[in-house]
Amino acid sequence: MVEWSEHAEREIARYRDGEARLPDADESDPRQKQLTRMGNAAGGAGLALLMRGDEEQASEWFHRAADRYRESMEEAPPGSWGRPLGAMKALVLAGDWAGAEDAARWALELGAADTPSPIGRYAAALAHLILGDDEARPLAGSLRESEDFPQDVADSLATLAASDRIGYVYAVESVLESFATRDEYLEDIPVADTVLVLQALAERRDIAAELSSPLLPKN
Repeated sequence: MVEWSEHAEREIARYRDGEARLPDADESDPRQKQLTRMGNAAGGAGLALLMRGDEEQASEWFHRAADRYRESMEEAPPGSWGRPLGAMKALVLAGDWAGAEDAARWALELGAADTPSPIGRYAAALAHLILGDDEARPLAGSLRESEDFPQDVADSLATLAASDRIGYVYAVESVLESFATRDEYLEDIPVADTVLVLQALAERRDIAAELSSPLLPKN
């Protein structure tokens, strides 16, 4: 049995340790790296708390994660698209759609849609899905053609953009299966976080799949 409280306590301790050892602003590279580690730890705490059923505390930690990712981006090297992606996902998981839309606009202002990086275009596609506009379709299509990006995630994005219920169900079930067969998870938290984000977007379009897994919160 997964002890979610233990996971949450570990991640909160990691965050507090990082906070205590955060380099000053004049040490820009060590600082942005530490802020990213803190964002990861805060996101891990949020996932563990969500799995424990404590949505209110989970939301607080997801917001901390988004704040740290956004703060870290100020001094991050070019192509650090995982930061805006992480911020958007955290705010979706927090249920803060206004915050997620703000983060989506920020990601697009950074140029995520114009990068050749698959992760950058993933961030852009997610941003457009959060904002509910049509620009997600061509971005998801380009990800389907990329050999460096998971096909089932690209399919999920594309079917979400098209409001294709049947196609989405097949795609997101494949994403969940990929999580079930992996050995490593972000921050060692065994949660299908990408599936949770996709399902949150799908619920807004009334095409969410009926999923059950130890890697997802109980309904």
